Amino acid sequence: MGDWGTQFGKLIVAYKKWSSRERVEEKGIDELLAIYIKFNTEAEDDPELMDEARAWFVKMEQDDKETLEIWNWFKEISMVEFERVYRMLDISFDSYLGESFYRSRVPALVEKLKEKNLLTESQGANIVDLSEYDMPPCLITKKDGGSIYHSRDIAAILYRKEQYDFEKCLYVTGLEQSLHFKQVFKTIELMGYEWYDGLVHIPYGLVSLAGAKLSTRNGNIIYVEDILNEAVKRAAELIHEKNPALPNQEEVAQKVGVGAVIFHDLFHQRMKNVDFKWKDVLSFDGTTGPYVQYTYARAKSILRKSQFVTDINDMGQVDYETLTDDITFGLIKTLSGYSDAVMRAAEQYEPSVIARYIISVAAAFNQFYQECPILREEKESVRNARLFVVDMVQRVLKDACGLLGVKCPEEM
Repeated sequence: MGDWGTQFGKLIVAYKKWSSRERVEEKGIDELLAIYIKFNTEAEDDPELMDEARAWFVKMEQDDKETLEIWNWFKEISMVEFERVYRMLDISFDSYLGESFYRSRVPALVEKLKEKNLLTESQGANIVDLSEYDMPPCLITKKDGGSIYHSRDIAAILYRKEQYDFEKCLYVTGLEQSLHFKQVFKTIELMGYEWYDGLVHIPYGLVSLAGAKLSTRNGNIIYVEDILNEAVKRAAELIHEKNPALPNQEEVAQKVGVGAVIFHDLFHQRMKNVDFKWKDVLSFDGTTGPYVQYTYARAKSILRKSQFVTDINDMGQVDYETLTDDITFGLIKTLSGYSDAVMRAAEQYEPSVIARYIISVAAAFNQFYQECPILREEKESVRNARLFVVDMVQRVLKDACGLLGVKCPEEM
C-alpha cells in the first residue's frame, strides 16, 4: 500500500488551501481527488507549492502530531473506498502493511548498509552506488534524512523474509517501475542475501480509455467502481433482452459484468497496453468473459436436461471407444492441455495463458455442441460418452475461470 510519500504532502497543502473538514467529510474520496488534481495543475505555474508539499512530508517523517492526524484521516477515507471495490471483485487480504509501517525500519537498514560498506554520501543524501551495474544510484535517505521509496521497499523485503521466510516475493506493478525494482533487488544482492533471486518484478502495461492515457495527477481518470457498476448495468440489460424469464437476474448480471471486466484485463498479455472499449468487453461472441460464461451455462443446461450425473472417480462407466469423430477428439485434446496451461501461466507469471486456454476450450466445445448431437443421440453409449465430455468441459471452465477470479453463473 502506497500510504506514505510526498503525495500526502501535496494533499495536505491542497486541503489547507482549497478545502475544509466539512467538505472532505461530505464528499470523501471525490474531494480528495479534486484537490489533488488542483494541486498538480496549480504547481505547474507555482513551483513553490512543491516546496510546501515537501515541507509537510518532512513533518510527517518527524512525527508531527497534526500532520499525522490529517494523514491518517485521509488514509482511512481511502481504505473505505478500496474495501468497497475489493468486495465487488471478491478480493480479500490477509495483511495491509503499507509503506508507512516500514519507515521505522529504515534507520536499522541504514546501519546495516554502513556495516557492509555499501552506503555512500552524495550531495547530502545517502545512496548505494550501482554505476558498476549500469544503473543510477539507489537512494536510501534524502538530504533531510527522510526515508524514500527505495529504502522503504528494501526494509519491507527484509521484514517479509524474516516474517514469512518466502520462497518467492512477487511485485506486480506498472512497467515504468522496472528500474526501481532492479535497483532494490540489486541492493539486496549486494547486501549478501543469497535469497535475492526469489524477488521477482512482474510488470504490466497501461490501460487507456478510448485511446486516452489515464492519469490521476492530471485528472484523466475513471473509477474502477464506476467501470464495474456500468458493466453490471449493461450486463443486466443484455440478460433481460436475451432471457427475460431468467431467475436471479441481478446476481447473474453481477457475475457477468464483473467477470467481463476481469477477463478482458487478463486476456491480454500483461506487458501489452490495453485500450478499454465496451464493445470488446461485454460481447457474447469472441474472446470475452460473457462468451465463456455463456458456454459454461450451456454445458450445465445440457447436463440438467439429461439428469446426467458422473462420478469423476468412476470413469469406467464411460465407453470411450464410441468417441471416434475428429471434433470430439479435438475437444478432448484441448481439455487435456489444462494442467500444462496452468503450469505455463505460473512459470511465466502470465494469466493470459489461462484466459486464452479458456477461450480455446469454449470454442472447441461450441463446435462440438453444433456438430455432435448430445441429447438427441439415439445410442445410449454414445450419448453418455458425450455427456461425460460435456461434464469435463464445465468442470474445467469453472475451475480455470476461478483461477482468474471470474465466477460462472449456472444459467444465463
